[in-house]
Amino acid sequence: MFATLLVIVLAGLAGPLIAAGSRPLVPTVIGEIAAGAILGRTGFGIIDPATPANSFLYTLGFAMLMLVAGSHVQLRGPALVSGARSGAVAFAVVVALAVPVGIAIGMTVAPSAPVLLFPVLIAGSSAAVAFPILRERGLLGPQIALLIAWIPIADAVTVLLMPLTLIGASKIPSALAGDAFIVVATVLALVLGLRVQGHPWALALRDLSRSREWALQLRIALLLLIGLSLVADQTGGSTLVAGFGAGLVLARLQEPERLEVQLSGLAEGFFVPAFFVLLGSQLDFRALGADPRAVLLAVVMAVAAISIHLIAARAATPRAWSAYGLAASAQLGLPAAAASLGLATGSLSPSIAAAIVAAGCLTVLPASIGTRRLAAALSAEAGPGAAPSAGPGSPSPAPAAPASGGSAEFR
Repeated sequence: MFATLLVIVLAGLAGPLIAAGSRPLVPTVIGEIAAGAILGRTGFGIIDPATPANSFLYTLGFAMLMLVAGSHVQLRGPALVSGARSGAVAFAVVVALAVPVGIAIGMTVAPSAPVLLFPVLIAGSSAAVAFPILRERGLLGPQIALLIAWIPIADAVTVLLMPLTLIGASKIPSALAGDAFIVVATVLALVLGLRVQGHPWALALRDLSRSREWALQLRIALLLLIGLSLVADQTGGSTLVAGFGAGLVLARLQEPERLEVQLSGLAEGFFVPAFFVLLGSQLDFRALGADPRAVLLAVVMAVAAISIHLIAARAATPRAWSAYGLAASAQLGLPAAAASLGLATGSLSPSIAAAIVAAGCLTVLPASIGTRRLAAALSAEAGPGAAPSAGPGSPSPAPAAPASGGSAEFR
């Protein structure tokens, strides 16, 4: 067991290695997936993702990835309010275009896959990918309110819809009931957290935990994640929704930087890289290469997603619209989640699952280019010597967490 774990941890280091440099364009998750593919079914078969230990690590890493993705989504704040109208317009345009385009792609290029999956994937945006890149560019301020509203709206809606597209029609009522139960449990946890966090005894416990290094807040965050995941397991709901809901609770409670650092270290240092390595080990890129239709699917999905987001950005704003559209098109987390769930349920073939992940990877470079162009455009508008960022006191849509796929990159 420890030998396999050592291989997984070493493979996870491939991500930071390819993302190293002063101006990286490739996120760490691509290196992690590639390393897993080389060591898994595509390559040497050293990692077996089907063992009980690896399956458990994979599931927990998936939940942690969605926790991180949800914690990047701020559903309140002046920046979100100011950009809500333009963000809603952009997402509405995306949906209007993604439904017919996605259905056409599914029916013509991937007729064996669930046809409704493709509109959801094309319409998605990834807060877990886009917000860390925006922060690296110094762009987390109210001047990008369009993205601050657009990306969380797209993230939340597509995360809820995507699992429903991968199950049979007979299972949808029970899955909806399970997801509804998770939403209720999430709301109850949020209400309880808001009522408790300001009490003197809670503040005293927080100070005691900090001084004695108990990490109580981290333990409570993990308890919330595991509790909601248990609800998902028992009710037939989605672990994706459970993890995302736990992240939304933490984001809404605005937990201190110490907890953010602890969660980031736990998730980004071990569980999330392990998930992407194990995901890569499941994917059969040989099948992708041997299936011209799957290769075509990856390219067509990426081009469709980028084009639709560019059109939506043009409809929402006349200013730097191409940069906004490219920045919003990053979709790595949700495709990875779709491939994971599709392989687990048998609704996606290995080649189609690999194509979906490849399509997500193809959107990351344009998104990175878009954020760079957006930073340059805002700097030019601000004048010589002025920074594009609104400054330390400006509202921020995301905590200062390292970039990840997820995600999940799951988008």
